[in-house]
Amino acid sequence: MADIFVLGSFVVGMTIRIPRPPVAGESLIGDSFDIGAGGKGTNQAVAAARLGAAVNLLACVGDDLFASIALALYQQEGISTQHIHQIPNANSGIGFVNLFPSGENWITVDLGANRHLNAAHVRAAEPQIARSTTLMTTCEAPPDALDEALRLGRRHGARILLNPAPARRIPRDVLAQVDILTPNESEARILLGLAPDDPTPTRELAHRLAALGVQQVIITRGKAGALIAAPNAPVAVPSPVITAADVTGAGDSFNAALAVGLGAGLTLTQAVQRACYAGAYTAQRLGVIDGLPTADELDRFIQSHPL
Repeated sequence: MADIFVLGSFVVGMTIRIPRPPVAGESLIGDSFDIGAGGKGTNQAVAAARLGAAVNLLACVGDDLFASIALALYQQEGISTQHIHQIPNANSGIGFVNLFPSGENWITVDLGANRHLNAAHVRAAEPQIARSTTLMTTCEAPPDALDEALRLGRRHGARILLNPAPARRIPRDVLAQVDILTPNESEARILLGLAPDDPTPTRELAHRLAALGVQQVIITRGKAGALIAAPNAPVAVPSPVITAADVTGAGDSFNAALAVGLGAGLTLTQAVQRACYAGAYTAQRLGVIDGLPTADELDRFIQSHPL
């Protein structure tokens, strides 16, 4: 069983489906409203737990009504709350998702209590980090907390997986501590100081990121699967063909399945293949938490969707 420590976040996601992006000053009528727990750290922790990992999550919540949603979810999913900190006089993180018929989305977030996560919280969790085989984190963690987690993860020999979302520039010495970096195509460009829509080919982006000192770079490409920046030639891993309903949590499902697969002894390519299936499974469903598969559900989905 994989033992995973997640430096994460909690955000209540409020999703509404609308027919198209609005223009300035326009009001649109939507439908399929959904409210539920989220945040990349929470999503990845729940996804990993459902796939069979033992998961510890370090995150901050507010002292509002939404904090109870977080605590109930962690208890239900068997995720330790030892390192969940409730911040006085702070709101929990809130995310607003506008979902389009294509399955694509626009997301805006107020991180709220997540901003209070700091290096001291990470140091207090060092004994658990030392017992973990994998450390997962994202760029929703404040920089000082992220830096400290990477330092401690490296000290204790954990495999470090960084999903750099929301994307921002990360110092080269910080990236050099990462074992596996998993940006999507726009995030890869931002990490390199390029515009999100820069025309640089994905294969070139992968090699340039690998040259920064990251041991392994995997660029996720949505329905096109993923690209592994292998030393000699990149490896393209396809994704099964599905009808996407909501891609909001697909990347989180991918990252969790990748971490769990590697922890179970799969090769990198095998783990990425399984992760592509996990992302596709989640993208078929409206809402993130409800769309995260158990190990048995993922196995059945793989068997029923041969590439």
